[in-house]
Parts: sequence; C-alpha cells; structure tokens
Amino acid sequence: MSNREIPKRVFPPAKDDAASARHVTPAPQTTDPAYRLAFQDMDFLLRDDLRPVRFQLELLKPELLLDEANIGSTFVMYGSARIPEPSKADMLVDAAVTDTQRRIAESLKAKARYYDEARALAELASQSPLDADGRRQFVVCSGGGPSIMEAANRGAADVGADSIGLNIVLPHEQAPNCYVTPSLSFQFHYFALRKMHFLLRARAVAVFPGGFGTFDETFELLTLIQTGKMKPLPILFFGKEFWTKVINFDALVEEGVISPNDLKLFRFVETAEDAWAHVNAYWAKREADHREQQAAE
Repeated sequence: MSNREIPKRVFPPAKDDAASARHVTPAPQTTDPAYRLAFQDMDFLLRDDLRPVRFQLELLKPELLLDEANIGSTFVMYGSARIPEPSKADMLVDAAVTDTQRRIAESLKAKARYYDEARALAELASQSPLDADGRRQFVVCSGGGPSIMEAANRGAADVGADSIGLNIVLPHEQAPNCYVTPSLSFQFHYFALRKMHFLLRARAVAVFPGGFGTFDETFELLTLIQTGKMKPLPILFFGKEFWTKVINFDALVEEGVISPNDLKLFRFVETAEDAWAHVNAYWAKREADHREQQAAE
C-alpha cells in the first residue's frame, strides 16, 4: 500500500467545471441566468442579499494572498493624498490662480518634507530581517494612492523590497501608484474591510498630516486600542505642529471626554530616524518584559 500513489483529490477542481460551464450547448434552459454557476453569475453575486458573502470574499482574498506572500507583519503609513513630492511643490504654487489657492499651495509645499520622511521611513522598515519562521516583518503598507502613500511604497522599492497597497473604488478614477508591488496591490469595495486589513498585521503605524481619510483611519485605530479591542502598538504622529493645530488633544482631556492616559497611545515624531528608533525600542521593551514575566512564572 505504501508504494501506491494515492490521489490528493477525487473531485475536479472548480476551475475545470467553470471552464466546462462556459461551453454548454445553447438551449432555453442553459441560456437562462438561473443555469449559471453561482460563482460565475455576477448578477447574482452583486445582489443586495449577497452583501455578507461579498464581505467574506473581501476579507478572505487579501488574507490568503498575504499569507502566501509570507508576510508576518506590516508597517502601516497613513497620510494625505495631496501633499506634493518636494521636487513638484513649486509647480503646485505656480499653478495657483487666486490668493486662496496660493495660500493653500504654499501650505502644502511646506509639508512636502513629509514625503521624504515617509520614503525614508519605508526604506528603514523594509530592511527588517526575516523572523525565525522565515516570515517578512514590517512590510510597508499604504493606501496605494498618491502623495504620502506613494512615498511609502517608493521607499520600499528604493531598497528592492515589496510593499502593499490597499486601494478602494471611488466615484472618481483612482489607480495604484506605480511603486506598489503588483501581486500585493488590492482593491476594495468596502471601507470597513479595507481598514480591517490595514490593522490585522500592523505592528507599527505612522500617521502623516492628512484630511478626513487619515482622521478616519487613525481615530478608529486609537479607539480600538483605547477600548481594549486591539493590543497597543507604536503609533507615530509626524508633525506635532500640524496635529496640535488641527486637534486640541489637551482640550479633549480637559473636557473629560478622554483620559490623560489616552494621550500615551501615540507619540509625536519629526523624522524617519526618530520613528524607527521608537518602533525598535518599543518592541525590544515588550520582548524584554515578556521574558521577565516568563522567568517569574
């Protein structure tokens, strides 16, 4: 019996039946939508009733592909889609027509340095060694779009490393930036599932100046940790001047709607080097504390 070859499966794979189903003999019965294989019937899959199934598929597809890519953890980078690359900042100012446009362009130009910081941070994170199981750690993950997101993926590409892009379908055309690794470029329909994938593997998060999208992603993260639904991890706010201008964190404490300890959930940084040093120190301390606890037990 040991010398016999035992087949791995006895049923044909779904892709074989799917191919056969495309070549059925035309007839009133076979041409009616009811006859289509359920997983080949887009009208069926897009019904409102199938939303739970689409949720499951959108959760499962990236999860499987990231596992197959041997990705153990990610370094997530949030930030504006409007901050220009430094070399293009003057073009933005020159294109301004009104005083208001010029003021905004100058403000964005002043934040262009964060493009370089995101790129530099991605370079540092992308050179992390494999873990003991051979899995990749601190793989850069962005929203896959332009500006800060592009800088993150670009920094990984600068050192020959893969990076992830989590794009989403929007009413206006949006394409992944050219630095996202093609096999790790995902597109989402549901914001909720996209945000879940941002955090499932995240072991550090850098938050650069940004607008509604950045606020949405960041405050959901802070809420998850504040409420104990997610374990703490390094959260790095780039640009204290920006963040303390647009959000009065101390006032939230004074008003009693958050506790003073909630301000310890994140840290302000200005440079990629400071951010990366904090991430390494954070996890080194966690590892030391864990070993000390094990020794005590």
